Amino acid sequence: MTLITDSLSTEVNVPLRDVVGNRELALDVVPETLRPGALDAPVRWAHVSELQDPAPYLLGGELILTAGVNLPERIDRYVRGLRDAGVTALGFGLTPTVHETLPEPLRRACARRGLPLLVVPSRTPFLAVNRAVSVALTEAGQREQRRITAARETLTRAAGGGLGELTSSLAAVLGSWVALVGAGDVLASAHDAPTPLPTAVRELMATVRAGSGIRSATTELAGGFVVVQPVYPQATASHLVVVGRSRRLDGAERAILAVGAALLGLVGRAGSDAAELGAAATGLLLGRVSPGDAARSLLGTEVVRLVAGAAHRRGPDEVARRPDWLRARLDTPLVSVRPGPSFVAVAGSVPRLDDLRASGWLAAVGSPVPAAGVAAAAAEVDLLLSRARALGRPVVAGDSPLDFDALVDSGASRGFAAKALEPLVALDQAGDRSLVLTLRTWLAHHGAWEPTAAELGVHRNSVRHRIAQVEKALGVDLADPEIRMRLWFALRWSAQRP
Repeated sequence: MTLITDSLSTEVNVPLRDVVGNRELALDVVPETLRPGALDAPVRWAHVSELQDPAPYLLGGELILTAGVNLPERIDRYVRGLRDAGVTALGFGLTPTVHETLPEPLRRACARRGLPLLVVPSRTPFLAVNRAVSVALTEAGQREQRRITAARETLTRAAGGGLGELTSSLAAVLGSWVALVGAGDVLASAHDAPTPLPTAVRELMATVRAGSGIRSATTELAGGFVVVQPVYPQATASHLVVVGRSRRLDGAERAILAVGAALLGLVGRAGSDAAELGAAATGLLLGRVSPGDAARSLLGTEVVRLVAGAAHRRGPDEVARRPDWLRARLDTPLVSVRPGPSFVAVAGSVPRLDDLRASGWLAAVGSPVPAAGVAAAAAEVDLLLSRARALGRPVVAGDSPLDFDALVDSGASRGFAAKALEPLVALDQAGDRSLVLTLRTWLAHHGAWEPTAAELGVHRNSVRHRIAQVEKALGVDLADPEIRMRLWFALRWSAQRP
């Protein structure tokens, strides 16, 4: 039995064959570098790098593009580093000014290490490859989102019919057998789920239940794959969803399984109220009830807080990036994990932020707001997260004795903010200059150019130019600490909900 602890990430990717098959790019594949299944490997991004050792800066799944400007003498070590970093393929660009032909040592090294090597002709700029991959990823993401949305509607409609109907619906959507297992009994099953469950599956269930936090795991079994995942909001591993079929679940199917598991948890917890809670979940996913009403139903509170988090220092490991891990730590099922990595969650209380930081997350918590107004709190928590990044520690709105927001009329403060920032907002809308974002980030980093540039992903000279534009537009001198203070509060007050 092969046990694989899974990430529930739904990160979009496209197979390498889709990139190679794009006729407009005219990419040539070096055949001897291809191993079985290489063209089915996922491409998550295309990235240009002329570093002699780019491996430490990669996440895996990239199509690396290079013209060989700084190609190291130890080619085999270079290729091995890329392969060990999880790079999907290497694209080598031919150019009359650097390499007119493919270097033979590079060809041999890629063949030896099994790293697919693509030759990019001189007439195909790297930007065209980047754009093609970006377009393909966008289209793939849209297809997956439509698929997930359709499945959500199907599952939430089935939730009103109880565990049996919901289990059957989940099995139909995934094309698999499904079993919902309680502490010792199968509570519901569909599509010929094996009875009793095989020993290997029971061992996998025991492994999941014995682990810390909520996890998902996969095992290979009799030529197929079985996935075990706890339901939520049980908040324990006592109730498990077991799914089996001939092939692995892809990213979209993982998201669908997560929805099904959450609904099974709701229906199972509700007992006789299953139809009512199923209808509430259906209303949320179909847009028939407000997010505030859904938050009250799921969290059991009239007042909620928005929590936002971003990677801190080395960032969270694969386990801590998983939505189920975050749901358990934040004590809420309302968690969304985003690229970066980052997350946003709606919680009923302030979570243990130091525990999150110890796991590689830096978080900020917004002010308490009525559940119906949670959407309007996003701007405030984004601003607080910028402040947390600059300070290197968590930030919670309203937890300091120096907070004086309650002393300032909210209408007056928003009016001041709108008037103070109006010139910058107008310039941003006219030319997409990102002046408000740049000012906010720069002030959060106490006017430091390098950290601001790093967070914005631009050169420090671009930051200097934008700050000069801010000074000109507002007619102020940002060397004045009082001006900085006033603008910071203008930014903060502009983020407050009406």
